[in-house]
Amino acid sequence: MNENERELSVVIPVYNEGENLNSLYSQLKSVLENLGKAYEIILVDDGSTDSSFLIMEKLHGQDHNIKVIQFRKNFGKAAALSAGFTSAQGKIIITMDADLQDDPREIPNFIKKLNEGYDLVCGWRFKRRDPVSRTFPSRLFNSLTATLTGVKVHDFNCGFKAYRKEVIEDLDLYGELHRYIPALAHWKGFKVGEIKVEHHPRAHGKSKYGVERLFRGLTDLFTVMFLTKYMKKPLHLFGAVGVFLLLIGFIINAYLAILKFVLRQAIGGRPLLLLGVLLMLIGFQIISTGLVGEMIVSTRDKGEKGYVVRKVLE
Repeated sequence: MNENERELSVVIPVYNEGENLNSLYSQLKSVLENLGKAYEIILVDDGSTDSSFLIMEKLHGQDHNIKVIQFRKNFGKAAALSAGFTSAQGKIIITMDADLQDDPREIPNFIKKLNEGYDLVCGWRFKRRDPVSRTFPSRLFNSLTATLTGVKVHDFNCGFKAYRKEVIEDLDLYGELHRYIPALAHWKGFKVGEIKVEHHPRAHGKSKYGVERLFRGLTDLFTVMFLTKYMKKPLHLFGAVGVFLLLIGFIINAYLAILKFVLRQAIGGRPLLLLGVLLMLIGFQIISTGLVGEMIVSTRDKGEKGYVVRKVLE
C-alpha cells in the first residue's frame, strides 16, 4: 500500500508497556479493519527498558500497517507525539495511550465528531477509572487550564484525541506541552470539540505520572499562556510590567524630589530612595528584555527537534 493513500494514522507513544502491546494491537486492528479505511499504526518507543521494542518489532514483521520509531532514551510523551506526527501520513490522526485504558472502539465516534466540522476532538474520561490521588489533582488542573486558556475542555490530560492533519503540521511539542494541544490549536484558529469516552482500569504495568509531572505541567501552563498571548509580541507582556515598575519608581522619586528641593528635607538616608531607584532600573531592564524578545521573534527559525531516533521500521 502506498503511504500517500493512508486515510487514518494512529500514533501511540510507548514506554514500558510490553505486557499490554499484543492485546492493544488485537483490539485496535479489529476496530480499524471494520472502518474500511486505509490506515497505519505508528508505535513510538520512548526509550523503553522492558520488552516493548522487541514486541513492536515482532508486530511490525507481521503487519505492514505498523510503523515503529525507537528513541535512544526516554525523551517524554511530547517528543514521542511529535515524532509520530512527523511520520504520520493519514488525513486524520488518532492519538492514544498504550496502557489499554483507552478503548479503541471509540475511534469511530471521534471520526464522526470530526465530520461535524471540528478540527480537533478531545476525549473526556467522564467516568475515569483511576485512584483519587490522580483524579482530584487532574480536575483542579483541568479547571485551572480551561479558565486561563479559555478553551472549554474537561480533560486536557486525556491522550485519546483525533486531529485533522493540518492541525498537527505546525505543532512544536516539548516538555509537557502535549497537555495543552487543545489550547495551542485553538490559538491557531482551529475548532476544538470533545466527546465522552470509555475509560478502563489499568490491567498491567504502572502509571508513568507522578506529582513531579504535575508541577512540570503547571510551569508549562505559563509557557502556553506566553505562546498563545505574547509569542508574537513579547514587548506587550514585558513592556507592560516594565512600564508599571518604572512608573511606580518615578512616582516615588518624584515625591522624594519634592521633599528635597521644595521642602528642603534630607532624603539621602531614606530606604524609599533606594526602592525608587531600584524599581526604575528593574523597569528599564524588563522593557529591554521585551525589546530583545521582539528582535528574537523577528529573526528566529525552528529549533532542534528535541529527540534522537535510533531506528525506524517502515
